[in-house]
Amino acid sequence: MEFNCEKNLWSFMDAERKRIKLPRRLSFGGDQQQSSETNNIHSASSARPSVAASEPSIPTRPTSPGTPWTLSPVRTSPSQPLLYHCIASLHRHEGNIFSITLSKDFVFTGSESSRIHAWKQPDCTEIGYIKAASGQVRAILSSGKMLFTTHGDCKVRIWDASTAENFRPKKVTTLPQRNRFLFFSRKSSQQHNDHISCLAYNKEDKLLYTGSWDKTVKAWKINERCCVDSFVAHEGQVNGIVINQEDGCVFTCSSDGSVKIWRRVFGESSHILTMTLKFQLSPVNALALSSSPNTTLLYSGSSDGLINFWEKEKMSGRYNHGGFLQGHHFAVLCLVALGELVFSGAEDATIRVWRREEGNCFHSCISVIEGHHGPVRCLAVSLETENVVGVKGLLVYSASLDQTFKVWRVKVFPTEKVNMDESAKDPQREIVECETSPVLSPSWVEKKLLGNYFQ
Repeated sequence: MEFNCEKNLWSFMDAERKRIKLPRRLSFGGDQQQSSETNNIHSASSARPSVAASEPSIPTRPTSPGTPWTLSPVRTSPSQPLLYHCIASLHRHEGNIFSITLSKDFVFTGSESSRIHAWKQPDCTEIGYIKAASGQVRAILSSGKMLFTTHGDCKVRIWDASTAENFRPKKVTTLPQRNRFLFFSRKSSQQHNDHISCLAYNKEDKLLYTGSWDKTVKAWKINERCCVDSFVAHEGQVNGIVINQEDGCVFTCSSDGSVKIWRRVFGESSHILTMTLKFQLSPVNALALSSSPNTTLLYSGSSDGLINFWEKEKMSGRYNHGGFLQGHHFAVLCLVALGELVFSGAEDATIRVWRREEGNCFHSCISVIEGHHGPVRCLAVSLETENVVGVKGLLVYSASLDQTFKVWRVKVFPTEKVNMDESAKDPQREIVECETSPVLSPSWVEKKLLGNYFQ
């Protein structure tokens, strides 16, 4: 029985490799393959084969005549645009970590258990935890002194997590609040009917948005501690929600394959749908917004392994599809945008770092961070240092369904100025794909076979 189970698992992995044309093994410099766990410093070039020997591992998506499909490919560079190394790796025995958020001094993680752990930045030493009445903390968000957490009882808890020598956060309230006049437990009409999967906070209007698997989005007035609006947002589970803090637009994504833009009616609490973005047939799992004085870009990660992006028109405010980033072999589960950089975590157990070129919407993959042995479920990124020549020092926090929590120190070097006419003639600068051979944990593969690997 054990032999048959093991055989089925490996047959499944072989079938997945054949479907995406992954090699069983990549050789770098002979028969010796470098491991991300044994090397202290990793560079983007170590994950890339030579141009002559490599072939695209995923077929190029066909251009649709009715939609502006453009490919933002991966390109090689003669120099190393990014270096990284893992500075901390922790294995949790309390189940999978579902969510990560950063405050000024702390890192908070939410998992299957009812404990919300707090870690000190940047050395990631654990300073304590918050004990809640319910577990399944699938979404967590920090804003100023407040910490918002969602739980398996379909409620939101707000904590005062202000910086202090003794870490003793206090619970401020629970949304929705319990009716004091009822002596028996009854579900509030303002409460979600299923797991709350995502959070977003409008700082100016003091509005907290919650998206749920019950297909609805709710807006909560923090000062009044009540729900001021609730609407059915999608035909499927709501998986992600982000807010443009400049104009208050709310972006939601769903398993129905759509991304929607909502705007609050002026002077009211209700929301109206302003635009539906649907360029993919597969479920959309994550959203990220990159906003700067020059441009605003919306990114969405879907189960087909693609990252679509839209650019906002300055005059009309309309979001036009700019293309997609292709590189991940399985579903994209999380996204983080920081300046011109985009970080994506996926089911293929890798983290990809993308950089957008200044003045246009061309993106290139500058590194593939490897080290996890299961799907990368959530990410958080903070800027640690930046010098006068443009070298950025970043801290990347990642959690995987292999029950590990890792911290990476990343150094990103500035973009080289390349003459596009000369680079077009240079055969060594042709577009190539970063091929990787992910090693997946057997326990996660077994969950995938049972169909409950994201639950």
